[in-house]
Amino acid sequence: MKRFASLRTAPIGLMLAAWLAGCGQGTPAGEAQVRQPDTGRWYTEQQVQAGARVFAGHCAACHGDRAQADENWRQREPDGKFPPPPLNGTAHAWHHPLFELRNIIRDGSNPELGNMPPWGHVLSDEEIDATIAWFQSFWPHEVYEAWREIDERRQDERPG
Repeated sequence: MKRFASLRTAPIGLMLAAWLAGCGQGTPAGEAQVRQPDTGRWYTEQQVQAGARVFAGHCAACHGDRAQADENWRQREPDGKFPPPPLNGTAHAWHHPLFELRNIIRDGSNPELGNMPPWGHVLSDEEIDATIAWFQSFWPHEVYEAWREIDERRQDERPG
């Protein structure tokens, strides 16, 4: 998959325009996502850039600096719970529609299955979306398209 180009090479005017265009990019949890014409994905480059910072500050300690986590994520730990899974497209995160990914980050994992704490009191909805955008940016096209089909099929379950 082609990664997004660095904004450092853009002229100042384009950087300002991109920043202004990125303001308010978060989408309320119940609203449909609009596919971006340049990538075909629901998120923007600005969200990916913001998500990299949020992920590094709040998620990387458990999920790895490149969302790779531990290769033994399927094996229960001594407490009977699963360790944090990779979020880079190699584990099961792509099986969850967007509203579930948001809920897991906001509310934490099922306490019987994992130890992920809730982040909804720390992260805004926009930061949660940016975080998802960042780790989804690692997903190969085939994984993203499989996820998109799941997300579209489960639209009727979305809150609100």
